[in-house]
Amino acid sequence: QVQLVESGGGLVQAGGSLRLSCTASRSIFRMGWYRQAPGKQRALVADITSGGSPNYADSVKGRFTISRDNARNTVYLQMNSLKPEDTAVYYCNARSYTVSDPDYWGQGTQVTVSS
Repeated sequence: QVQLVESGGGLVQAGGSLRLSCTASRSIFRMGWYRQAPGKQRALVADITSGGSPNYADSVKGRFTISRDNARNTVYLQMNSLKPEDTAVYYCNARSYTVSDPDYWGQGTQVTVSS
């Protein structure tokens, strides 16, 4: 089992910035962030492997940066140039290298971008 503890999020004006953090209870291969807006499916925002290889959704490329501190089992999502369409509940996700293992999820944190 892996527990994920998220922090960050909140209300910001369009063009502003926020940083999300997520700490895992143990080391795990891949960590990242998904988001879910009202009436929409949960979708990948960005993730990163323990080796530091990032992966981004097209909608956030150039605006969001994902990074991780392996010594702290923590992943960060720096979100710049935020847009109202970025408004969603953001969920931390972690998964092991073994495909058959389950995904782990945080409790979610609200990000609201006002126009």
